[in-house]
Amino acid sequence: MKRLTRSRSKALLLAGSLIAVAILLLQFTSPEIPNPPVTGPLAGPDSVTTIFQHACYDCHSNESNIRWYDKVAPVSWKVAADVAEARGHLNFSQWDSLSHGEQLSKLWYIVNMVDQGRMPLPSYTAVHPSARVTDEEINTLKRYVTALTNKPKPTVIKPVAHTTAKPSAKQAAPTSINGIAYFDDYKNWKVIASTNRFDNGTMRLIYGNDIAVKALEKNTINPWPDGAKIVKVVWDKQPVDSVGNVHAGKFNNVQLMIRDSKKFRETGGWGYARFNTPQLIPYGKAITFAVECYQCHKLASSNGFVFDIPTKE
Repeated sequence: MKRLTRSRSKALLLAGSLIAVAILLLQFTSPEIPNPPVTGPLAGPDSVTTIFQHACYDCHSNESNIRWYDKVAPVSWKVAADVAEARGHLNFSQWDSLSHGEQLSKLWYIVNMVDQGRMPLPSYTAVHPSARVTDEEINTLKRYVTALTNKPKPTVIKPVAHTTAKPSAKQAAPTSINGIAYFDDYKNWKVIASTNRFDNGTMRLIYGNDIAVKALEKNTINPWPDGAKIVKVVWDKQPVDSVGNVHAGKFNNVQLMIRDSKKFRETGGWGYARFNTPQLIPYGKAITFAVECYQCHKLASSNGFVFDIPTKE
């Protein structure tokens, strides 16, 4: 019996030693996570930049503070991959490389992701609690983004019907410079989401055709199937009335996304178009406007480049 116990002890000791050696050898494969020079950081008030620094900079900047436990392989492999991917989506250290419009769009998206609890990732804050963002900090970010847009809010409560200038039978439908024509069919589609933007005071309804709806139901959205169409209708939002209802204000624009992975390969497989005002004036004077749309939608790459949709985790 004693011999058996000794044999088991030796076996456990040997196994433990082998595991320890394996872990030690793995450390020689731990990737380095370099911090390239900061070329143009976000310039904002300290109350805002300090929030981004503690919540976002470890992954989304060239000032990553990698803790000792993040450097231990094999964990370090995932950390390095996550940082590289995060910097590819958004790098606060290269903020000056973005146009003013891109900066506003990214700020709006970042704050909404934080407000929804989707960023920083819950799995990250579980290990790095200092990255958590408080409700007070979220309100600080909201006030900052809202002030940047500086768009006056409507003051009159008056429901406005969803009306657009419908082309006559003899009149061709308004067409974007990239060839995408406006269509009315979406008004008979299913509403898949509603949202609002606190920064510019607009409210939106998002419609999907049958292909898009089925893709959502089956969670086959990365990539979305060809033929999927998504339409976002935007109104100015009016103040809450005396009984708590929020009414749609003036029609602002309608945005189309058409999925064709071959035709629109250069913009992530989506064709983009936007028609402004009830007269449905096509947005964009050059065909490159779609690249502007794509750069913004890249932030939603985990949803197949589509913002504000219900997804299954």
